[in-house]
Amino acid sequence: MASGFFALLDDIASIMDDVASMTKITTKKTAGILGDDLAVNAEKASGFSASRELPVLWAISKGSLLNKIIILPLAFLLSAFVPSAVIVVLVIGAFYLAYEGAEKIYEFIFPHPKEKAITVKKNLTEEELLAAEKVKIKSAILTDFILSVEIVIIALGTVVHETLMFQILVVSIVALIATVGVYGIVGFIVRMDDIGQKLVRTSKRKKGLIYSSGVFLIRALPWVIKSLSVIGTIALLLVAGGIFVHYIDFLHDFFYQIPEILRDLSAGLLGGVLSLAVVKGIKALFSKKKERH
Repeated sequence: MASGFFALLDDIASIMDDVASMTKITTKKTAGILGDDLAVNAEKASGFSASRELPVLWAISKGSLLNKIIILPLAFLLSAFVPSAVIVVLVIGAFYLAYEGAEKIYEFIFPHPKEKAITVKKNLTEEELLAAEKVKIKSAILTDFILSVEIVIIALGTVVHETLMFQILVVSIVALIATVGVYGIVGFIVRMDDIGQKLVRTSKRKKGLIYSSGVFLIRALPWVIKSLSVIGTIALLLVAGGIFVHYIDFLHDFFYQIPEILRDLSAGLLGGVLSLAVVKGIKALFSKKKERH
């Protein structure tokens, strides 16, 4: 009886070890989207007064958690009854990721006027402030939903050949890490300047470790946001390229002798350029039809 109990514990420990290993691998594969998610949400949660940044971030975090609760069961049902569809969705998602990465590069090379971002003015009434916050929160949650779908599908694609229970454990842990990890870091990022200002005020003189640390945090914030955007763009192309090479035989054979990181980046960039060209072509076609009418 006792030996059976300990054997059961050993089996559970072995399974959890496998889950931990696959979670680590899966988290690496979703790192590109997590970087993009981090950059996007850091921007979405900024622009408020210091007293409102954390409440707004908390509201977005709850919305993100709800997104995962909606997406996860649907993804597991898809995996259980139509497992081949997971690969199809994964490749479609990869084209979307590649498109996002290529579009960011295109916009950097050929910048164009963007729509004015929603900002919260200091002289708004309390009702107007809450209304403006709700708009930004809804926008952030919608963006998070799209990114969450990508994270869950890529995570699921990594363990699609495992048992359903194994998939549930690994993908749920990755989804939780994506929510807690990303929004925890975003919380620190949006308060970097406030933390820096407090350190500067705490310092009795304009020198020393405390003062220098405060100044560093204040000056580093805009660079951190920009760096996350660049890293996120590269990571998006790498993740997309890895999916293309793994699931599209032609690309796997074509990029066979190229080093892995260059292979994935090249495949992702190729998919991004093709996706961008198709989207631009469709937009141009529709704009011509509107002009004729």
